[in-house]
Amino acid sequence: MTFKRSSGILLHPSSLPAPYGIGDLGPQAYRFVDWLSSTGCKLWQTLPLGPTGYGDSPYQCFSAFAGNPYLISPDDLRVEGLLNQSDLDSMKDLPASHVDFGQLIPRKLALLQKAFSNFQAAPESLRSAFDYFCAENASWLDDYTLFMALKEANGGGAWNGWDEPLRSRKKTALRKAQKELVESIMRYAFYQFLFFRQWNKLRTYANERGIQIIGDIPIFVANDSADVWAHPDLFFMDKDGNPTVVAGVPPDIFSSFGQLWGNPLYNWAVHKKDGYAWWLSRTRASLKIFDILRFDHFRGFAGYYEIPADHTTAEFGRWVPGPGTDLFRAIDQHLGNGLLNPGTGLPFIAEDLGLVTPDVIELLEAFNLPGMKLMQFGFSGPDNPFLPHNYVPNSVAYTGTHDNDTAMGWFASAAPHEREFAQRYLRADGSDFAWDLIRAVWASVADIAITPMQDVLSCGGDARMNFPSRLGGNWSWRMGEGDINDGLAGRLRELNWMYLR
Repeated sequence: MTFKRSSGILLHPSSLPAPYGIGDLGPQAYRFVDWLSSTGCKLWQTLPLGPTGYGDSPYQCFSAFAGNPYLISPDDLRVEGLLNQSDLDSMKDLPASHVDFGQLIPRKLALLQKAFSNFQAAPESLRSAFDYFCAENASWLDDYTLFMALKEANGGGAWNGWDEPLRSRKKTALRKAQKELVESIMRYAFYQFLFFRQWNKLRTYANERGIQIIGDIPIFVANDSADVWAHPDLFFMDKDGNPTVVAGVPPDIFSSFGQLWGNPLYNWAVHKKDGYAWWLSRTRASLKIFDILRFDHFRGFAGYYEIPADHTTAEFGRWVPGPGTDLFRAIDQHLGNGLLNPGTGLPFIAEDLGLVTPDVIELLEAFNLPGMKLMQFGFSGPDNPFLPHNYVPNSVAYTGTHDNDTAMGWFASAAPHEREFAQRYLRADGSDFAWDLIRAVWASVADIAITPMQDVLSCGGDARMNFPSRLGGNWSWRMGEGDINDGLAGRLRELNWMYLR
């Protein structure tokens, strides 16, 4: 799809300011949308919005369809009469500078459980809306809520450690669990109702102000997820619910051992037999809550790296062909008439960073999908494809992403020859390096230009969102309540005017 020339900000809702330990979908999210609109930017990009599990990563979720209950706004629940002010005040001692997931999670869940208790006496209109939500989303919600209720009943343990009848989804065991855990199942459904009720309202507000939202779809799902538990046949699994092969990337200049992600791999032959029904459902659900989708690790659709599950590093894997054009042709055919406007193409962005082989390029070109250009990767020399003079219009240019250091952090730690070249290229002394990058990306021919909020704020490396090779301590950065202001809006507005974005 060809996008209009535009610009935007990458900011996960958890990074918004809010008085309850984590950014949420409440008043500060609306304030951010208003501010973003005032800059002339037309795009807000988020990370995946699913319920986070291992390591608090939005790329390791308990469901590819569900929303993250930690992002539910307590302020909105108070307005709806589901909480009172004293309930909210009890959360205000949580840190404002970052997300302390260890403190946040039990207290946020206790708050949501109280809202659920109060829901029993809610007005009929709210209860009817809940019933409608449950019926409309039953195709994924029923499996997800039972999965979460069982997970809770099993002390939070992964599903492949449950009793065998539940692990293998024996009908008698499932019916028994549904009866015994009916209240827990309804509670988890209620959390999803709240999340999507708040998110859809926020998205509508953004759209009405000229802001489209870019959502992120991780190619892989977590093994400890409702998706794998409910559909083990779609993955390479053994009879005990353990992956036989897992995802990762091979050794490179950044890691001599490669990266062992550990996600189960899709059995694409099985997906093809039923016309990629699960992927069609996933994509359709995502297009109901986002305007544009970014497919993470896009190269995995052309070919992916397969590692035996019993290996402790990614050194000894192999490349295996992915579904390629077959999958995206199915998506185009089934979703092109209805959710998508016929003739305009798929509203997708391909994260094509890393090893880009001819089959990846062919897949991009077959569907006219824009790839990503990351300027922070560009300072090895003039022939580097990540420098703006080498961009093409059908691309999305970034100063950096959630997996990179901030611009100022990069400049402080870069190799001297790269830092010197960056200064020569930008004709800058480095004192305002983040905005030097923003200007260069905005001036490029790329149809879309995006920068993380940390670069707009000229944050140092301590504001980095994620260290891909580090376990723990990620995803916790938050902006301050006073960080966005008219001055910053004016700087962005000038660039958007200057470069016709």
